Order: sequence, then structure tokens, then C-alpha cells
Amino acid sequence: MLLPISDDNQGRTTTPFVMYIIVAINVAVFLLQLSDDRFTLAYSAVPYKITHNVTVVPPGHGALPPGIEANPRAASLVATRGVPQEPGPSFIWLTLLTSMFMHGGLLHIAGNMLYLWIFGDNIEDNFGHGKFLIFYLICGFAASFAQIVVDPDSPIPSLGASGAIAGVLGAYLIMFPRNRVRTLLPLGFLWTTIELPAIVVLGFWIVIQVFSQYTAMASAKHASGGVAYMAHIGGFATGLVLCFLFRRRTNSYPASYGS
Repeated sequence: MLLPISDDNQGRTTTPFVMYIIVAINVAVFLLQLSDDRFTLAYSAVPYKITHNVTVVPPGHGALPPGIEANPRAASLVATRGVPQEPGPSFIWLTLLTSMFMHGGLLHIAGNMLYLWIFGDNIEDNFGHGKFLIFYLICGFAASFAQIVVDPDSPIPSLGASGAIAGVLGAYLIMFPRNRVRTLLPLGFLWTTIELPAIVVLGFWIVIQVFSQYTAMASAKHASGGVAYMAHIGGFATGLVLCFLFRRRTNSYPASYGS
């Protein structure tokens, strides 16, 4: 496992305030989720609701969430009443936006915000603030659609900034492949830091996503919820393509590690 903790920012010339605002919104929404479970259920994106344009999934529809078999009573309730949910907004497609700023737990949001914080600033610096925001949202929407295409009738809520951030990583890989990324590397019970080219760190991330999606599909669990690896792949691919349209061609950043 490679855990990036900082990257080369020597060539950055502007303050990435759009990225800061996105991080702040994600944190604020997560705090709201902690205080109100109904908000999470109502405003996460549910593929069935989107593809059927309904605010509520019919009771008893769809596969059981993964791991619920360990609790027979809960499994019985879900089988008869459906996956726990709250009615979504009357314009259900709005959940494609709201779910982009929601997370399933502390580790989920911490990991996402770490990657956005490390890799997002250089992309915003190159694109400009407005174009970066548009790019981020498009990648997020594309990620959601990729997951919906894989399982359009799933009643399992989907949420998280992972798809949009995957788009940022895709753009970073194209634009700054030689930038040095300081990374934590576990050595048994010990951890050390090493500096690796971005292409190695992000290449490792890509392999994990593709392998995880293949494993999920091979085991026929991709319809049962869990991590939305197809959303990660869809967002990443969108970022790869869009960076050629959004980027401003400048001299490459130095390949050595900065502050």
C-alpha cells in the first residue's frame, strides 16, 4: 500500500481556493450526515431511482446489501421492506450532485480529501478556478453514470467524492507524470517515507481500481453495493480526456520534490 502525503508544488502560482471550498463543503456535509441519517439516505444517489425517475425504491426490490446475511433479522426486514431509505428530492437527478459531497465514514472522507488536497492544487492552478470547478463536477457526474450503467436497477445508495477526485488524478497523471510525490510505505510494523514519480503512485492506484472492479464482477458482487470501483474508473477516464480540453499549456513543473 502506498499512501501519498505531499507532492511537488514548485510551479504553482495561485491559491487553489476552489479546492479549499470543495474540501470545506465535503466536511460540512459529512458533519450533517453524522447528525441526520435520513439526510444521507435521501440525498445519496440510488441507481434505481435515477433510471426509473422515482423518489422511492419499491419495497423488497433488489439484492441484499453485502454482509447483511450475518444478521438474519436485518436480512429479513430488508427482503420484505427493501433497503432502508428516505424519499429523495422531487427532482431525483439532483442526488447526482448532492451525493458527490457525501461520504460513508471517516476513513472514506479522510482518504478522498487527502488525495484532493495533494493533487488538486496543481490542476486548479493550470486550469484556472472556474474551469477546475466545471472539470471537477463533470468528472463526478461521469463517475455516477458509469456506476449506474453497470447496475441500473440497484437500490443501494451510492455516495462519495471518489469519482470526481479520480478525474483529478487522471488529469494529474497526464500533466505532471514526473512530479515527485512523497509517500508513506509500510515495512511490516514500521513506516518509512519515499519519493516516487507521480506516474508510479497513480499507476499503482489505477491497478488497484481495475483489479478490484474485475474481482467484484467475477464474484458477481458488483450489484450488491460496496465500493463503487466502476465510478472510480469512469471518473478517472473522464479526467484523462477532459484535461486535454481544459489544460493551459505551460512549461512543465520541475521534477524534483518541492515543499
